[in-house]
Amino acid sequence: MVKVWLADITPLLEESVYRQYYQELPDWRRKKADKYCFAKGKAESAGVWSLWRRVRAQYALGEDAVFNLSHSGGYALCAFSDQPGVKVGCDLEEIKEFRQPVAKRFFCQSEYEHIMRKEGEERVRMFYRYWVLKESFMKATRQGMAMDMRSFEIGWNEADTPVLLRKPKEYPEEYVYQEYGEKAVNARIAVCTTDHEIDGQLHVLRL
Repeated sequence: MVKVWLADITPLLEESVYRQYYQELPDWRRKKADKYCFAKGKAESAGVWSLWRRVRAQYALGEDAVFNLSHSGGYALCAFSDQPGVKVGCDLEEIKEFRQPVAKRFFCQSEYEHIMRKEGEERVRMFYRYWVLKESFMKATRQGMAMDMRSFEIGWNEADTPVLLRKPKEYPEEYVYQEYGEKAVNARIAVCTTDHEIDGQLHVLRL
C-alpha cells in the first residue's frame, strides 16, 4: 500500500533548528542543501529528507523501500509503498498565479483547452492540478523532467478522478492516481503509482 506524509518545514527557517536537522543529514544530502542560496530552499531540502527518515523509522522500512519526495511552499511531501517492485511518484506544488505560457507550451492540447474553459480561481486550481498530476507520473517513471510532458495525456472519469488516457509504450504498467487536499495548505498534491492500493488519508508529521 502507498502511504503519503506531509510536513510543515517552516520551523527549519530558524537557523538553530536548521542546523540541528542539517547535522542528521547524510553527506550527499548536505551537499544538495548547500546548493540552495536562500534559507527557504535549504530548509525544504533538509526538511523533506528529515521527513523521509522519520517515516522510514516509523514503519521500519529498509534501505530498498520504494519512495518519492517533493517540496514546495514551505511544505515537504513523502510517498512510499510497502510493496517491492512498484513505482511511486509524488508532487506538491504551491498554488500561485496561472502560468498560461507554460500550460500552452508543455501540456497536451486537450489539457490546455480544459484549463482554458475554466475561469478565475478555478482556472488557476485546474492548472496546478494538471501540473502535479503530470510531474507525479514523470517522477514515477524515474524520467522526471527529461520526459516530454506531451508524451502522455491526462483525462477524467465520471467521478472526476484523473486517469492516463495515453502514455509512452515504454511504460506498459497500469498507473493510478490519488489526489490529496489539506485545507491549511495552499497547494495541490498528487501521487501516481503502479501500486493499486493507496491510502486515501494524507498523514501529517510535525518536525
